[in-house]
Amino acid sequence: MEIRVTGYGHPDAQRLSAEVQEEYVRRYGDGDLTVLHPDDFEPPAGLFLIAYLGDRPVACGGWRAKRADPHGLRDGDAELKRMFVVPSARGRGLARAVLSRLEETAAAAGRTRIVLETGTEQPEAVALYTSEGYGPIQKFGIYREHPQSICLGKEFGGESAV
Repeated sequence: MEIRVTGYGHPDAQRLSAEVQEEYVRRYGDGDLTVLHPDDFEPPAGLFLIAYLGDRPVACGGWRAKRADPHGLRDGDAELKRMFVVPSARGRGLARAVLSRLEETAAAAGRTRIVLETGTEQPEAVALYTSEGYGPIQKFGIYREHPQSICLGKEFGGESAV
């Protein structure tokens, strides 16, 4: 496996992002309506990675810098977006490897906490994040009022970001 910084505008990133949207439709009945722009993931304010097996893109994820808002986000936060592994490559530790690289790069860019929004219909994602030290935080984003929304965070000192 090779993890490459590609940017969110890369054709492989767009292909994988379309696949994750299909996954959301299967699990929730609709795609993620959060507005994302390739510029959100440009260093130093963000980063987007793709994991390749040979020349085949099989996993992705990114982070983007966030500012404090009335819904619990803080200056210094990095928000995870589009974490995904294609079904045929699951169970090989790819999500954990991508997550680790995203955490490393966000911390190196001066981010102090990493946050994410997932949902009740993604138990494998919740299990991954909790096993990596993420804990519940105040709900944020456009789904903060949705009963299926789960928001998690982790301080870069290793503690849950309560």
